[in-house]
Amino acid sequence: MESAGGLLNVIDVEATCWEGAPPPGAVSEIIEIGLAVVDLGRSERVGKHRILVRPVRSAVSSFCTELTGLSQAEVATGMSFAEACRLLASDFRAGVRPWASWGDYDRHQFTRQCQATGTAYPFGRRHANAKAVFTEAHGLRRRPGMAHALTLAGLPLEGRHHCGEDDAWNIAGLILDLAARDAWPEVTAQGPPERPLRC
Repeated sequence: MESAGGLLNVIDVEATCWEGAPPPGAVSEIIEIGLAVVDLGRSERVGKHRILVRPVRSAVSSFCTELTGLSQAEVATGMSFAEACRLLASDFRAGVRPWASWGDYDRHQFTRQCQATGTAYPFGRRHANAKAVFTEAHGLRRRPGMAHALTLAGLPLEGRHHCGEDDAWNIAGLILDLAARDAWPEVTAQGPPERPLRC
């Protein structure tokens, strides 16, 4: 049962990437969705999840493996992107529950990939850019990366950086720290209700 403060989904994705330009015909695709659930009413993280996603228009490069720890063999066992989006909607109420990410990359990547594949966009319109909130709350001129933000907040980096589930968990910790400082906003809709994005 959700507390009065409600639950917030914190999302961090890892995608196929290359040290230089992508190989001919390849596009960056989500290969891991990290999700941490925050109970804002109880001021605690109540869930940590990892969804592996199988790429179809790209492969995991050695550079990507070094960065994320994910191999092509591992992500090949994942579910399709469409299945992952349906799982977010069904099991994590992504279309109803507000969500947050560190920056806008994750939101834009989902939008691009949903449009490219004709997949229904799984999230609602209530999104918060935790990086922007942190920057304003701490009076910074530049928006810090997540690892630097943890240092600034005096919080430990738990797990592996660039592992989706660990990054989502750490971002959730930053959000709880902001909430404890009364600096986390109520996440409101950013426009009309989201319609499924299809191509």
